[in-house]
Amino acid sequence: MRRLPFRRLVSLATLAVLGAATLGATAACGADSAGGDSGPVTLRLGYFPNITHAPAVVGVERGIFAEKLGSSAKLETKTFNAGPSAVEALFSGAIDATYIGPNPTVNAFSKSKGEAVRVISGAASGGVALVVKPEITSVEQLRGKEIATPQLGNTQDVALRYWLKEKGLTTTKEGGGDVKVVPQENAQTVDTFASGAIDGAWVPEPFVSRLVSAGGRVLVDERDLWPDKKFVITNLIVSTRFLKAHPDVVKKLVEGQVAADEFVNTKPDESQQAISAHLGKITGKPLDVKLIQQAWPTLEFTNDPVASSLKTGLDHAVAVELTQPVDLTGLYDLTFLNEVLKAQGKPGVTQP
Repeated sequence: MRRLPFRRLVSLATLAVLGAATLGATAACGADSAGGDSGPVTLRLGYFPNITHAPAVVGVERGIFAEKLGSSAKLETKTFNAGPSAVEALFSGAIDATYIGPNPTVNAFSKSKGEAVRVISGAASGGVALVVKPEITSVEQLRGKEIATPQLGNTQDVALRYWLKEKGLTTTKEGGGDVKVVPQENAQTVDTFASGAIDGAWVPEPFVSRLVSAGGRVLVDERDLWPDKKFVITNLIVSTRFLKAHPDVVKKLVEGQVAADEFVNTKPDESQQAISAHLGKITGKPLDVKLIQQAWPTLEFTNDPVASSLKTGLDHAVAVELTQPVDLTGLYDLTFLNEVLKAQGKPGVTQP
């Protein structure tokens, strides 16, 4: 990823994929994941192997989604490093729903002119920080440094660039400016930070804790930048194509999210073990449970998508010129979420 032409390609490719949203969504209509008369529906669900996606990780590992879907749908899963890649998969019809951050959610909605996706639940708030070399103790010391984010235009990338802008430091999409922002996969960031190739990273858990264990220090806990320390880091979106074709399956998916949220909040020890085991299956090595325990208090797992913070995040993305202003009317469809919560005697979530 360090070759100069690649950075330009990242920017162009991301914009091209998102710009083709309407076309992709339309094309996907012909590639419905329903089995039709040949068998049950297949629900293809995306998520990230991060602690910020704990309800998804635990829901898959513990069989919660499969249990709620029952015989009505077969569950297939796919993992991603960052939001733009998940959006590309959703637009192409490779997945039907995904856990994802707010900025890629907005981009998907915007570039498809409000047609491609709907937010059907929240999942998590918090769990993000800027970790730097221990000798860096102030924002001014970031001038001339290289800071990694998971992907150009993803939620952490926007957060870093906006925070730097607020502090008077410039960045560019091509990696120039006062602070050089380097897009790279989170797992790679752990290695490049340990080797000294980068000076820090704005990343989600468990990578915050892994970088701290590698000798880094937290310069910014993103919770401190938001009212009441609450901001959406993960919500659950579904393609409108799939939602219209299989509303019964989508409702069962929401039931799975609510059940997974209940599990991670009431059984943290079992959830942390499940996350460790599941990430081990993906990476080949279980994540140290101590790291998960270290990260856990920085997160709040919630069905509320904290819609106000998504709108603020959009404003930040506009400010750093990574997107255009967007009318978010119609983005949220919390009908099934509130039906599921009401049936369980739990308070509903206000429809934005």
